[in-house]
Amino acid sequence: MHTKSRHPMPTKCPVTGEALEVTRLQGPTSGVVIEGRFVPNEFALLPSDHTEFLRLFVKVRGNLKEAERIMGVSYPTVRLRFDNLLKALGYEVDEAPADARSDILARLERGEIDAKDAAKQLQDLKRR
Repeated sequence: MHTKSRHPMPTKCPVTGEALEVTRLQGPTSGVVIEGRFVPNEFALLPSDHTEFLRLFVKVRGNLKEAERIMGVSYPTVRLRFDNLLKALGYEVDEAPADARSDILARLERGEIDAKDAAKQLQDLKRR
């Protein structure tokens, strides 16, 4: 059997934007075909930017500071991307709103508040 080039699996209908349904699987060597309605796992449906971040997250063993260094962005940016990934996967994010937490960290990074104020504000968010 001649090998065809492979492309990333599309996940959205180009017409409606709805999630595509997997209905056919084929063994690349045997040619065996299985047809039905299959549910892909939550990782298969992630947009490419989330998939790339997830790959990096696994590579650095969950160390967001190392992800920050590799990506060349601020810690609040890395944390926001992580929170967005969790939301895209349908996982629960901390009870503190990601936007409020990111805002506090961004103000700390810009020097608008000091570390003590930022810590207090982050603690206050957790208590809500």
